[in-house]
Amino acid sequence: MKKKIIVGTLLLTDVLLINLSFFLSFYIRFDGNFYGENIGNYFNTYSDNIFYITIIKIIIFVVFGLYKNLWKYASIEEAFQIGIITFVANASIVTFMMMTQQGLPRGIYLIAFILDTILIGATRLSYRTLRSILKRFLFRKKHVKKVLVIGAGRAGATVIKELRRKNSLMSKAVAIIDDDPSKLNSRINGIPVVGNRKDIVKIVQLKQIDEIIIAIPSTYKKDIKEIVEICSQTKCKLQIVPSLYELIDGEVTINQIRAVNIEDLLGRDPVKLDLQEINSYIKGKTVLVTGGGGSIGSELCRQIVTFNPEKLLLLDIYENNAYDIQQELIRSFPTLDLEVIIASIRDKQRLEEIFERYQPDVVFHAAAHKHVPLMEANPQEAIKNNIFGTENVAECAHKYGARRFVLISTDKAVNPTNIMGATKRVAEMIIQSLNEISDTEFVAVRFGNVLGSNGSVVPLFKKQITEGGPVTVTDAKVTRYFMTIPEAVQLVIQAGSMAKGGEIFVLDMGEPVKIIELAKNLIRLSGFEPDVDIPIEIVGLRPGEKLYEELLLAEEGLSDTKHDKIFIGSPIIKDFQNLNKELEMLNSILDKDLNSIKEHMVNIVPTYKKTG
Repeated sequence: MKKKIIVGTLLLTDVLLINLSFFLSFYIRFDGNFYGENIGNYFNTYSDNIFYITIIKIIIFVVFGLYKNLWKYASIEEAFQIGIITFVANASIVTFMMMTQQGLPRGIYLIAFILDTILIGATRLSYRTLRSILKRFLFRKKHVKKVLVIGAGRAGATVIKELRRKNSLMSKAVAIIDDDPSKLNSRINGIPVVGNRKDIVKIVQLKQIDEIIIAIPSTYKKDIKEIVEICSQTKCKLQIVPSLYELIDGEVTINQIRAVNIEDLLGRDPVKLDLQEINSYIKGKTVLVTGGGGSIGSELCRQIVTFNPEKLLLLDIYENNAYDIQQELIRSFPTLDLEVIIASIRDKQRLEEIFERYQPDVVFHAAAHKHVPLMEANPQEAIKNNIFGTENVAECAHKYGARRFVLISTDKAVNPTNIMGATKRVAEMIIQSLNEISDTEFVAVRFGNVLGSNGSVVPLFKKQITEGGPVTVTDAKVTRYFMTIPEAVQLVIQAGSMAKGGEIFVLDMGEPVKIIELAKNLIRLSGFEPDVDIPIEIVGLRPGEKLYEELLLAEEGLSDTKHDKIFIGSPIIKDFQNLNKELEMLNSILDKDLNSIKEHMVNIVPTYKKTG
């Protein structure tokens, strides 16, 4: 209803302005002399056609969408558009007058065009100006948040303009920080550059800043990490413009500005992929992802589809997870040939049916039990899933001629102190030994913790912070390797392209992170002060946990690949037949006491240091 009133008002205004333009054109063309002989004849011609002239122009305005624009956002582009529309409208009037063999002085048409552009443009642009003045008047008594913008580049300039344009945000930029000394004391869109990152805390106090926006999307992650750590000392609300890697088209809008998250503190730059290599083994192939509904498996599916497989097979035992990723993929990739299969990797017969029917070319095996304390209490389930489930999938891949098999492993498989890590080490041994007798290229990719995955520490900390604490940390000295889920999956897919068979690929996890520091950073990012607003409680190491994780067995060695974040551990091959005998023995004692099971696991994995 409101829109119809606005359109109706503009239309009536345009009717008046169209005719006002002609009246003024006559006045200007004939120097204000309305009593001359010629002007009378010409004016009578105009009066006889006033209805047609008005209707023709209004029709042109409607056809060219002059009444569809949101004039509250009118700018130079809209002014240019008005010029084009009024030119077409006046050209149409000239054509009409010529076709009806009537004429007016050419100067009348030219002046009318200029006046149409000025008057009609003025009504549109004045709408924005009036609206802005009214909003400033209405909001001037309310508190406007003072914003410090970090970054005096293009993104920073855009942020300042967007804040100025969106009065409803009740925010205004008051100062800019930039590390480039040549920009100091300059102004960006009228806002002064007042210092570098070392001055942030001082400027926040001096200018009474309420909010900080980091607007340097092209900078290195390590710089973002350092800036965030400085900003966290101020207790200001902290937001960030996403990296260029995250921005869809490289353009910044106010809607893309988001809260700083824990991934921004990792200090890791985006992964560079060899797309040609990845295309060579995924494009046009049938790809199976086991555990496809999990955090790693679902991200594998999201990224694999971008390489145009012929068919994607998503296998999971949990139908809810599988359904969620199925619906997401259908929405995002409507032409994708997707099959969602509900099945257990423990069911060998069901796997045989699946492999025989679909004949997958590439298998990513992500299905696994991974929760350390839960598996420590339920070792039989860890063994059934992580060992015998892996064996089932791997043997099917071998039997039905899959070209490549990629096992998702973990740093907990190195010198394991828990049953989960030990079972993943056995899974590595299975695919390495099977690689020796198979045409399928079997490889494993080993990495540390991924932020935000199901059961990881970050979602737990966030939940504890939401509940008011305490945030529980097992030991003040505990460190872990971390990377984001997308980064881990990109490297897994890249490593798969390098496979020759038998390798254990080790991902560069960066520097280990102290869990207590991670907890403190999460508390600060949530707007609280550690041990003041939210307490941190040391609860002791859980069964099977280490103070630190390793990514490589001592005897594996390490060699480089052409990718700077992927390394290869030399295979430690165990005879497949001998390994099979040990696994058969393990299977036969699964109903025995836990100690017997763990003792036998030590026989298979000599580096396993069992607890309890």
